[in-house]
Amino acid sequence: MATSVPDIAEARQFTLAGSGLRPEEEQEPESQSDQRIRQPLRLVEKTLSRVGRPSGCKDGLWHRDDQEQAMLGSVVQEAGAGSAPPAPEPSRAADAPGWAPAEPQSPQSAEPMEAAEPVEPKGRGRGGVEPLPGELEALVRDVVQRSSWWERHGVDGAILALSLLAVPAGFLCLRFENVLVFGLGIVILGVCHYTLTVKGSHLATHGALTESKTWSRIWELFFVEVCTSFTAEHTKLGHVKLHHGYTNVIGLGDSSTWRLPFLNRYVYMFLAPFLIPVLTPLVALERLREVALGTALRTLSLISLGLYSHYWLLLNVSGFRTPSTALACMFVTRSLLAHPYLHVNIFQHIGLPMFSRDKKPSRVQMMSLGVLNLPRLPVLDWAFGHSIISCHVEHHFFPRLSDNMCLKVKPVLSRFLREKQLPYHQDSYRARFWLFLSRYEELMVHAPPITELVGLQ
Repeated sequence: MATSVPDIAEARQFTLAGSGLRPEEEQEPESQSDQRIRQPLRLVEKTLSRVGRPSGCKDGLWHRDDQEQAMLGSVVQEAGAGSAPPAPEPSRAADAPGWAPAEPQSPQSAEPMEAAEPVEPKGRGRGGVEPLPGELEALVRDVVQRSSWWERHGVDGAILALSLLAVPAGFLCLRFENVLVFGLGIVILGVCHYTLTVKGSHLATHGALTESKTWSRIWELFFVEVCTSFTAEHTKLGHVKLHHGYTNVIGLGDSSTWRLPFLNRYVYMFLAPFLIPVLTPLVALERLREVALGTALRTLSLISLGLYSHYWLLLNVSGFRTPSTALACMFVTRSLLAHPYLHVNIFQHIGLPMFSRDKKPSRVQMMSLGVLNLPRLPVLDWAFGHSIISCHVEHHFFPRLSDNMCLKVKPVLSRFLREKQLPYHQDSYRARFWLFLSRYEELMVHAPPITELVGLQ
């Protein structure tokens, strides 16, 4: 059975004594000079020589995202510590009962599974590989190997393609004066908008749509900048590097960007979602000051293309006669699923254990404790994707798997966590909604309590 969501007070202590696993002592990356930060390949070469190859590497090199994340972790550590910390003792997790390193895979046998981002130097067992992720990766790798291309990429690609093909039908429905047909057009455009902007952008940002890096970049710019009206660079930094790299770590990946403590609970839960389609491009424009001129011009051009195309189609295809009515229709369609979008983003992390940067647990404990799945919801599964709704835990463990593959490995991960006596959080949308409405001040206004994995509960 799934582990129920713990109260915050109860979540401050947690034990893994029953599983024989001790929290790993992480090895903080050494401070690097500004010159090394500007030379990523040299830094990665030195890091690889120290810690050995992690489980996400191919041919002796980390993937590009992992290289960037290793540098980000180094910068975060440098910003928070004035001097290098003392060297930690070697991790003893490999000697714990029931925990053995995964058997090494030959290069020809399978493409290595990429685990959750980032790959951080930390306490490790024999061979330089964490025993728990290695064991889990072997199970998931077996599922991926037995899956066809259609299961790995085709299903989600077909959903996005159908959404694109349905867009013209939505614009044509808006030409009719019949209320039912006009309403159908609003629903079609609204659902298609969120399918492209949430599901499409999410998968493209993680590189889960295709195995080609070139096409991944093209789809990322299309879904994030043209469809969503946001910046691809800041999406990558905020979501992939920080949220996934430091899940529920205070000040880094704690979902604090969703907190608006100056709003009361009813305004936040019922009215604030209407601000999302307006604030998204405005925040993107503000972030353009932090990127290079060429990147800013590209982003500004693609965002303008997406917004003007929507506006032009409403005037010339749907037959709206005034700019104000066309803009109003844009607002309605882009707000159709704004409420569940905001709610889901706070339901699945806030209210669960939060950790400090210098005392965060091992990555597996951090993700199993700090992530929650919602039940299957057909409309949201289609528009947001399984990795955001019902397979969010699986997505945090393996962020480069597509939505369909997250759904396929769900039984494997849930069984694995139960066997290791680790939590696997699940709760209903209604239960989370009433929890946040009744405990809004505690969850969304005050600073969250920090959980430390100590003692026997």
